[in-house]
Parts: sequence; structure tokens; C-alpha cells
Amino acid sequence: MGILDFLQPSSGKPDNAKETLAPLENALMTLEDVIAPNALQINARSLNVSGTLARSFFTISYPRYLNDGWLEPVLNMERELDVSIVIHPIDTADTLKKFQKKVAEVQSQINLNYEKGMVRDPQLEAAYRNLEELRDKLQQAEEKLFDVGLYIALYAKTEEALNESESELKGILDSRMVYVKPAQFQQDVAFKSIIPTMSDELLVHNKFNSSPLSSFFPFTSFDLTSDTGILYGINRHNSSLVLFDRFSLTNYNSVTFATSGAGKSYTTKLEILRSLMFGTEVIVIDPEREYEYLAEATGGRFFNISLSSEHHINPFDLPMPQEDENPEDVLRSHIIELIGLFRLMLNGLSPEEETIIDQALHETYALKDITGSADFSELDAPLLSDFEMVLAGMEGSASLISRLQKYTSGTWSGFMNRPTNVDINQKFVVFSLRDMEDELKTIAMYIITNHIWSAIRRRLQKRLLVIDEAWWMMKSEDTASFLFMLAKRGRKYYLGLSTITQDVDDFLRSPYGVPMITNSSLQLLMKQSPTAIDNIQATFNLTDEEKLLLLESSVGEGIFFAGLKHVAIKVIASYTEDQIITSDPSQLLAIKAAREELKAARNQ
Repeated sequence: MGILDFLQPSSGKPDNAKETLAPLENALMTLEDVIAPNALQINARSLNVSGTLARSFFTISYPRYLNDGWLEPVLNMERELDVSIVIHPIDTADTLKKFQKKVAEVQSQINLNYEKGMVRDPQLEAAYRNLEELRDKLQQAEEKLFDVGLYIALYAKTEEALNESESELKGILDSRMVYVKPAQFQQDVAFKSIIPTMSDELLVHNKFNSSPLSSFFPFTSFDLTSDTGILYGINRHNSSLVLFDRFSLTNYNSVTFATSGAGKSYTTKLEILRSLMFGTEVIVIDPEREYEYLAEATGGRFFNISLSSEHHINPFDLPMPQEDENPEDVLRSHIIELIGLFRLMLNGLSPEEETIIDQALHETYALKDITGSADFSELDAPLLSDFEMVLAGMEGSASLISRLQKYTSGTWSGFMNRPTNVDINQKFVVFSLRDMEDELKTIAMYIITNHIWSAIRRRLQKRLLVIDEAWWMMKSEDTASFLFMLAKRGRKYYLGLSTITQDVDDFLRSPYGVPMITNSSLQLLMKQSPTAIDNIQATFNLTDEEKLLLLESSVGEGIFFAGLKHVAIKVIASYTEDQIITSDPSQLLAIKAAREELKAARNQ
């Protein structure tokens, strides 16, 4: 029963009730009304569809051979486009009759050339062999013939952008000897052939048999499966493995952006676990004590850094000069880094105060016989209290001393005014800052990364440095610039820097935010908040579809960038891996209860 029949009055109602159905019937919307654009302007080379320009193309010729996936670069263009492939089967019986006539013509031409004593024509003979081979396959039903039309529509907001897209499209196809033309004065007809209405009104075809037609298969996506590396996850487009080695790229750095609970720490711990299996040394700066159990399970070292901790790092420790380094340059460089540290600790420095601190640092090292011309590899580094003592004997240092005392003799003195007693020459090392006061977290991260950098330069080894919640370091220009320096120079020391953050806006607001991204060959975007997605889209040049994907992603899903390629990824761990790296409170409680039960059973 139709809707109008359903609305008809039942028996017993006045006949004049039917009159009210006439305007209702005229008001019903059709499917065409729903999907039709608000306005359409037809030009010679483009259409204007509700303010969006569209230009349609048809393919006129192809090379002799087509490789599999030749259409893939077009489908993966970072442009808005539609591709329509129309296939019309050709009757085999009629084709065979035409083939027989064509074969006879070619064979006759070959014989005629032979009788005239002409030099043989290889092109003609190759055509004869191909025709005979295709005729045999058609006769045996191994192949079929089709009329195939390939139509492409490009979209843009401006004529300039549309012309750029056209140049990019033609550049890709011309390199494969596939030539397209815009549908001149037929843009409306071409557009109707491209939209998904199953109609081919343009009727610009080329004949293909089954084998080359299979190369048109359009459902392709970028693949990130390599012979070496670790498993990052599953490609959500084609279910292939995202298997990649960060140390095979131009630099070894990565950035990870995600909201809280999206799975960024889980993904990072999974990468750490799998990297350790391949001999990579890993160092983690952990602001929330999430990596402690992973360190215990893998035989690593866990250092809890706080004001009352037994673990200390002396910021005055000097890196050992390498064979190709001048000790004077090493000392000067470290003093510059210490000035940046004091700028953080003392809430900024005036030019005069910087000069005083610079002079005091040189004198402090001189007290321990550490100078640019001396071998200081076996000498003990000074402490912060030694620096305070030198500072006290200098004119104009009263304000500096009063601000410094909380670190030397005040509440915060237990943090950095002690000799270093941590050893990071381990396969896996974690520095936890959860118990450190928020006011000191940025300072602590700066001191720890500086200490790590000094250790890294002493011994060449494949390493991964993970900085979770890196936005803490991006808050200050001194710590952000130091982090950027690690990203730029790490490759020379076989170091990959992995920065992770949930506060995207704070990270990108730093002048070093975008440079950090451009200096990272790997990027992982997971679920994003609506407030940050526009900034993310502009920074990573995402399409609207990719933007929507990030907004709707589940835990462990996102977009994985590696070099010039990117894929939609889903991170998957085995059961054993999941038990080691999970951060889910319910899972952690269940694991804890299972351990206690097992312990109680053993005691019995």
C-alpha cells in the first residue's frame, strides 16, 4: 500500500475529505529533491555546485601495458575528488567475428609486405601475435572484452585551487602515459556520469580485456608494511599490518597527540615493549607513574624523582668530551644550558643577572679545577651550594641569592643539591615525576633530559627517549628550545625522540611546536576533542573525512603518519602484552587481585 493509499479516508467518511490530499501529494519530497544542490552554474570547463567548483575529466588513451595499482596515486591525492569507472560488457560472439576479419587484414598486410620484399615490420607482427592470442583466450572464455570509461571530477573553492589540482592530476597520470582531457562544454553531462546514479551519459570509452581491466581496481590504500621494524597496529582500510622501523627514516623522532583516555600511553608502552625485543635501549620521562610496572616486568630501572626521593641528579655534572670535541666548547655549552636552567628556577633573569650568573658559573667550576684547558673527566662536579657560595662574594647578587636559597637550604633543597646517584646505562630506564610538585616539574624535566643527553653522547647506541606529557616542557621557551635541540641533533647519536601530549593547544602555541612536528618523521593522531580538532586539521593538512575520523575514533584508533604516507590505524596488543602495559584501573585491580590470590596459594 502506498502512502497516499494509506492516507485515504475509510468508508463512512465524507467524500469531500479527499480534496485535502491534493496539496499533500504535491508537497511530498522525492529523492531528487533531497540530494539536488541549491544552485548549479554550468561553464565551459567547470560547474559551480552550490559554491563549490567542479571540473570533470575523461580518459582518452592508455599505454600498451598497465601495472597493478597505477590508479593508486590518484585515489590517494590529498585533494577532494570523485572517480567513476564505468564498465560495459561486449558480446563475445560479435567480437570474435570482428577479430577474425581484423586478423585476416593484418595477416594479409604482412604477406603483402613479404611479397614486395619490404623489411619486416616488428610492430605489425606484434599486433598480429597479440590479436591471435586474445582471440584464442576469448574463444576459450579465458578473457572477456569491455568498453571502459574512466571519469574524474576535481573539487575546489577557487579557480586557482582547481587549476592546481588539475596540474597535479595530469602530472600523476602523464608520468604513467595515461592522458585525460576536461569535458569541454560537456561538464554537466560528465558530472552526471560521475555522480553515483549508475548512468553513463558521456560515453567516452576504451576497449579492455579482463587482465588489464583488473588493474583499475580502485579499493587501494597506502601500505606501511616493511621487512623490518615493529608492529604498530592494523591498517583499518585493508587490514594489513602497519610494520615499520622508525630508525629507517630521515630522522627517528615521533609525536603523538590524543585526548585523555584515547590510548596514547598504551600505544607508547606497546612500542617500548616491542622495541626492547629488538635491542633498542629506552628511557622514559613519566609524569604519572604509568610505566613503573612495565619497568619491573622487563627488568628495567625505575627512579622516583621527588623532594624526598633518594634519587638525585646534579645539574652541574659535565658531559665527557668526545674524541672530536674540544673540552672548552663542552664546558661553554653546558654553562649556557645552566643559565637557561637558572632562568627557569628564578622566574626569569635580567641581562645584568645573566652576566653575574655566567661569571659565577665559571668561577664555581674553577674551584674544582674544571677549566676549558683541563681534563675534567676524573674530577668531581660542584654542587648548587658551591655556586651559592661563589655568588655570595659577588657584587649585585643579593636578589639572586635570596631566590636561590629555597633550592640550596630551603624546602626544595633535597631535589638538586646532591651528587648524582642514578645510573641510566640500562636497557630500560624510567624517571617518574608524579610525586614532584607541579611548580618543579618543568625544572625537573629539564634537568633529567639534560642529564640523559650527556649520557647519550658518551656512548653510541640505538635509543628511544620517550617524554610523556611533553606540554610541560613546551610551557617554557628554554625547555622547549632544549627539546627542539634534542629533536634536531638526536639522529647523530642514534636517538629517537618520542613526544606525547594531550594538551595540543599548549604544545602548538609554543614557537617550537610546529618545528617539533616537522622534525618528526612519525606522527600519530588519536581521538581528538572538538576544541582542538580545527588546530590539528590545519597543522596536519587533514581532509574533512580524516577530521571526522579523529573525532569519532575509539580507544586505540587514529591516523599514523610515516614519512609521506599515512594510514588509519588500530593498535592491537596480545593478551600477555596487554597484561603488562594496561592502564585501565579495572584491569589493574583485577591483575592485583589475581597476584594476591596466587601469592596466598603459594604460601599455603
